[in-house]
Amino acid sequence: MKFVSDQYTFRVIFESDEGGYHAYVPVLVGCHTWGKTLEEVRENIREAIKSHVGSLIKDGQKVPAEIGFEGLEIFSANELQSPRA
Repeated sequence: MKFVSDQYTFRVIFESDEGGYHAYVPVLVGCHTWGKTLEEVRENIREAIKSHVGSLIKDGQKVPAEIGFEGLEIFSANELQSPRA
């Protein structure tokens, strides 16, 4: 198996789900998993990423790169309740 890069970085989104947690990788379409605990879902998503990326490489497809960035916006309760004119 030939790797194009020495290191890959993927953004993973973790969300609470009924009785556990859901995780997915936005740039790897279809790469998602579930687990009862955060530790379990983290292990599961790492395995899902390895499998997904391994399949792309094996099939000679390009491994998608993350583009863009994320930010968090913080608001006070007062800011959210007071509409500006």
